[in-house]
Amino acid sequence: MKPLGPIPSGFAAIDGELAIAGHKATALVAQAGGTPLFVYSREMLTRRVAELRAAMPDRLALHYAVKANPFAPVLEHMAGLVDGFDIASGGELAIVQAAGIDPARVSFAGPGKRDTELEAAIAAGATLNLESEGEAARALDIANRLGITPKLAIRVNPEFDLKGSGMKMGGGAKPFGIDEARVPALARRLIAEGADWRGFHIFAGSQALSADAIIETQGQTLALAARLAEESGAALPKCNLGGGIGIPYFPGDVPVDIGKVGAALAERFADLPDVLKDTAFVMELGRYLVGEAGVYLAQIVDRKESHGEVYLVTDGGLHHQLAASGNFGTVVRRNYPSAIATRYDAAVEEEANIVGCLCTPLDRLADKGGFPRADVGDLVAIFCAGAYGASASPAMFLGQGPAREILV
Repeated sequence: MKPLGPIPSGFAAIDGELAIAGHKATALVAQAGGTPLFVYSREMLTRRVAELRAAMPDRLALHYAVKANPFAPVLEHMAGLVDGFDIASGGELAIVQAAGIDPARVSFAGPGKRDTELEAAIAAGATLNLESEGEAARALDIANRLGITPKLAIRVNPEFDLKGSGMKMGGGAKPFGIDEARVPALARRLIAEGADWRGFHIFAGSQALSADAIIETQGQTLALAARLAEESGAALPKCNLGGGIGIPYFPGDVPVDIGKVGAALAERFADLPDVLKDTAFVMELGRYLVGEAGVYLAQIVDRKESHGEVYLVTDGGLHHQLAASGNFGTVVRRNYPSAIATRYDAAVEEEANIVGCLCTPLDRLADKGGFPRADVGDLVAIFCAGAYGASASPAMFLGQGPAREILV
């Protein structure tokens, strides 16, 4: 048997079934009207933010990266928990506005912003994290035409990256941000043009599980921010330190020691150079805040055997859970945490493959995992489904359509 990833804490069994926020899986499916279904726990979201705030210095603000999960009820709940929101498109700007979030709490990063997106962000009062000198010129021209003072920051492409990160966002040639050597000149230009100077966004990587690597990168980020501020000749109002804190998905993964990260950051904040004494610092997190609070439920529609292997065929699949299938940046496919939700506390009885309903061999949710015997009608649960599930998967592949979503 191949091992399964670790199921996050916070889940229990009621009458032998998986319970999410005190509700049995079958009851949630009935409430939502069927499967496939993403279920997000309000209590787990609240607890994660509270734990992070307790671990981090009071001076550090927390932002939620909307791309992780833009489901409107999740955004509305997060609005009362975090200090700001980070978006990556004009579409996400419209989503946060529809959720009643003040655009003044929003910063907008991402390469390739269209003029219509720049205009919408400037008009709404969101902060733009500029990704190139060309984008800066377009933003200034649009702001002049609108007669609005734009809130502008620079996304920096640092020379370093976050060691051990799942996705490296800095170091060497990148489509993201402006190479650090060119940042001071652009900062001086933005200030001279009369922009509302908002500082730097420095994001070196994501999905790291090493506290030491995160601590090292935060130290490098603070040193870089200080140097660039000095070279720019202006005070630095804000610095987005990025995020980088990952969650355990696979066998052998362990959670990040956030207490260690917070303690190291507090020490650095206590000894900042003068140029950063009045800087507001932000940590931007997506999957760490919401990833473990979500569960994907799919129903088994067929049980079959092929060459001695059991296949549990569900009504879900990679069109909703691309990452769990191993097709979202994973080099070697490993099993996400998964279970038979309707037999959650039963003992392992067999080795089985959990697959989806798509006509492709890529549609696999668990390979040769150990499960209780399951049959048609049972529910499968895929954990760590709160981030990059519904919004990062090809829902319309083969005309399947999106999954249901609920916040409980």
